[in-house]
Amino acid sequence: MLLSKDRFWLWTAALLTAGMGLVNLVSAATPGLPERIGWIEALFPFQVRAGAHVFAAVIGFLLLVLSANLLRRKRVAWLLTVGLLVLSILSNLIKGWDYEESLLAGILFVQLLLMRRQFTAQSDRSSIAQGLKVLAAALLFTLLYGTLGFYWLDQRYSVNFNLSAAVWQTLAMFFSDDNAGLQPTTRFGEFFADSIYMVGIATMGFGIWMLLRPVLLSSGAAKADRQLAQAIVKQYGHSSLARFTLLDDKLYFFSPTGQSMIAYVAKGRGAIALGDPIGPPEDRREAIAGFQQFCAHNDWYPAFYQTLPDDLELYQSLGLQALQIGEEAIVDLKSFTLEGKPGKNLRTAMNKMAKAGHQIEFYAPPISSSLLSELRAVSDEWLQMMQGSEKKFSLGWFDEAYLKACEMAVIRNADGQVTAFANVVPEYHLNEITIDLMRRRQNVEQGTMDFLFVSLFQHFKAQGYDGFNLGLSALSGIGLSKQSPRLEKAVRYLYSHLNQFYNFQGLHAYKEKFHPRWEPRYLIYPGWFALPDVVVALVRADSGDRLLDYFKPTGG
Repeated sequence: MLLSKDRFWLWTAALLTAGMGLVNLVSAATPGLPERIGWIEALFPFQVRAGAHVFAAVIGFLLLVLSANLLRRKRVAWLLTVGLLVLSILSNLIKGWDYEESLLAGILFVQLLLMRRQFTAQSDRSSIAQGLKVLAAALLFTLLYGTLGFYWLDQRYSVNFNLSAAVWQTLAMFFSDDNAGLQPTTRFGEFFADSIYMVGIATMGFGIWMLLRPVLLSSGAAKADRQLAQAIVKQYGHSSLARFTLLDDKLYFFSPTGQSMIAYVAKGRGAIALGDPIGPPEDRREAIAGFQQFCAHNDWYPAFYQTLPDDLELYQSLGLQALQIGEEAIVDLKSFTLEGKPGKNLRTAMNKMAKAGHQIEFYAPPISSSLLSELRAVSDEWLQMMQGSEKKFSLGWFDEAYLKACEMAVIRNADGQVTAFANVVPEYHLNEITIDLMRRRQNVEQGTMDFLFVSLFQHFKAQGYDGFNLGLSALSGIGLSKQSPRLEKAVRYLYSHLNQFYNFQGLHAYKEKFHPRWEPRYLIYPGWFALPDVVVALVRADSGDRLLDYFKPTGG
């Protein structure tokens, strides 16, 4: 974290940048002083000076946008701000020899140069949310620019504008054919009316670009980083999450030795790692400490999602805190059986499905395009039934390149139609198997999912696997003891009261019917001060930035 002195100067620079943006706005909306215009017009014609007014307004908007990123020490924001300040100095001098504004810009320019070593953070990955914010700011800025100009320049038009009239006149510039009858009486008045369109086009064009940027500039990990991550996972992977660290929504941090890898997604202030670091145990401390430093360098809060209990003391020794977020259900395949009283209900379901002509088929990769087409129809019907959309981060999604390389378990009815499927995911050096997508048609035979799971258990038991991971049961097993932290007890309260919106308890009960052992999973985070940002980042990563879909059933 930054020292208090550095933080003070950082806040000062950000506030002065925002202030400079407002100064440019006011200066651009007002004409130059007559005594200065008299001699500067000999150097620059009216068109050049008018253009400098527009330029100053657009620079003011950009400085306002950049000020928040300066506070987060973004390197690109610093570079852009320094460049814009140089342009601000020139435009303010050209438009009317406004040396006061230029002097302020020059002082801020020098301050930012002296502070250059503080701006180390990388830019956040683009998102639609960022674009919407900038677009809204562009609309408000254009409205403010027009309102201030009409209010202060009313003597240059045939009517006098009070504040409300100035607002309506600005809106009329965009939504009426005749500009509400506006009649400029001076050349600057005519220019200012036209400049509203120029400022609006520039600022809102920038906002639209920011809105489209997530689509136009979709970027992921470098090819070399992805190849190194694949090699590390292949050598050291040993969890149900290992395969998901290789999906293309992840970025990678490598330990100083290059032997360990942390797969993460950065959203806002949070950098959320999926699971524990993957690599040799002796490199674990250096990997975690290195990731903490890397996040501090980029003004992110580091967090680890769904970690095992094995390294809790290590995380805590590095100043991090742990919050249990649920339990993972693991079926012991060696002892799994349908015999006896415990297996009676499952045995009945299996016999019923078999008599009705249902069967399971296993397809080895690569999966054919024709089968993927059948599975997509089932997946689309399932998503529509759930009124949700694909989740990401700790789950896969229906991506043909990903699914083509997976073993597939497919249920077909007596007519040969696919009614349900699941893709199988290996856990590398852990002798367990798990699944990712698990989807079915809306109208299926009762017991179809039991038939799918039991068939999977039997198939992989015969192949010599020790366990079958049924995935995380969110919020289960939390806050049960008197010694549980208050935060876990609060989460337990949510578990009890959110069940009506999201069937946590029902999902847990379904997995319980297979008599698994339950293993706790944790969220590792820096402290309570960072928890809101971490949770928002996790929600954004898990939903793929589709926040309205987040509280709908999972897509995997």
